[in-house]
Amino acid sequence: MKEIQFCKESYQFPSERLGQLRDSNDLLGNTKAIKDRIEEDGYLWFKGLIDRKAVIAARLKMLQFIAEKGKLAPNTDVMEGVFGGNGGAPTMGNPEITHCEEFKRVFEGPELFTFFENFFGEPATTFDYKWLRAVGPEQFTGIHCDKVYMGMGSQDLHTTWVPFGDITPEDGTLALAVGSHRAESFKSLRDGYGETDTDRDKSQGWYSKSPQELEKKFDAHWHTSEFKMGDVVIFGMNLLHSSTTNTTNRFRLSADIRFQPAGHKIDERWVGNEPKAHGFVPSNAGTPKTKEELAEIFAS
Repeated sequence: MKEIQFCKESYQFPSERLGQLRDSNDLLGNTKAIKDRIEEDGYLWFKGLIDRKAVIAARLKMLQFIAEKGKLAPNTDVMEGVFGGNGGAPTMGNPEITHCEEFKRVFEGPELFTFFENFFGEPATTFDYKWLRAVGPEQFTGIHCDKVYMGMGSQDLHTTWVPFGDITPEDGTLALAVGSHRAESFKSLRDGYGETDTDRDKSQGWYSKSPQELEKKFDAHWHTSEFKMGDVVIFGMNLLHSSTTNTTNRFRLSADIRFQPAGHKIDERWVGNEPKAHGFVPSNAGTPKTKEELAEIFAS
């Protein structure tokens, strides 16, 4: 057991309050069991699903790109990704890096498309926008569900989280509120915050920066793990998640990729040669919530 930083709070890992994710490798090839597992836990963790050599090649490409931008520490091994103290790296949604050959091999390779076509029982498609992250020291991702960012398309949209490094909770790993997608204790949160949209409502994306707050208010059960290159974690739009804090001197590299059935409507913010991304309100957005409604939702 060791002490780590989870958002801005101290946790022991592994512990009752911050448990260990369970992998689903034993279910591969059994679509019904896979669907039962994600319905139960809200996520799937597959170890080594993507060819590790392909992920390593993409990591090298990304770190070379970051080095060219002057963001790595000089006179250090590029593959270590040591933070240079000169701000973040311009990788998020940047097609210069996200659509290069090395990353397309990972993001849109046969492993993920084969999995999702079996999972959906029909052809799958993925957003053109890729959330490629280089998270620096002392940084973390706050608590949120993905529906508030991309909920105006298919309701069978799934996030695939891919680490581009062998990482531990000290590096800033994905942390999940297991069962929050269906637990009765989270119903008010799903029906309130989970039905907002950051563009339509001009609302905040993160619900909170305090995992302890969600423990107290909603009986949240947090889990994380150590991950290897080639691993993937898959979850739906209603599962609350966050990250532990990067307490190292290195960038934590990871990506979020979205998949859905190809025949479903798609959130137009995230597709096309130049995705509109945030700041654009889709035509099917509906009526924005008032400031008073938002204040009540985020105060609850």
